[in-house]
Amino acid sequence: MVKKIAATEELKEKLANARAKSDAIATSELRATRAFYDAYLGMIIVFLSNKCMFGFPSEVGEGLAGASVKDLAEVEVTPSGEGLHWKTLDVDLSIPALMNGIFGTKKWMAELAIKGEVPLLLQNLKHLD
Repeated sequence: MVKKIAATEELKEKLANARAKSDAIATSELRATRAFYDAYLGMIIVFLSNKCMFGFPSEVGEGLAGASVKDLAEVEVTPSGEGLHWKTLDVDLSIPALMNGIFGTKKWMAELAIKGEVPLLLQNLKHLD
């Protein structure tokens, strides 16, 4: 009985420490709290945990170009707040990458640069792979 109580107390302590660590990370790193597609602007709009927001044209997101308004509107924020997900399109994009101007894979970014959609920045490409 004593061992069970000790194990339960140890588990409670570990859980409390994990929650505290998670809370510290959540307050120190930007997370998405909400996202939606603005059809008028043709932009994905993302609200962040610091009460700011940012947006990007849906056409530059890998897997989003040419998607229907209905599919784009089904954007979801991942549980961690670190990504955006479109179930119907099978697309996942990283919030930190998007905020650094990385809208997909290295190949996708090169295609955008060729089209003149976004500047080809070597600093953006080095984060890929």
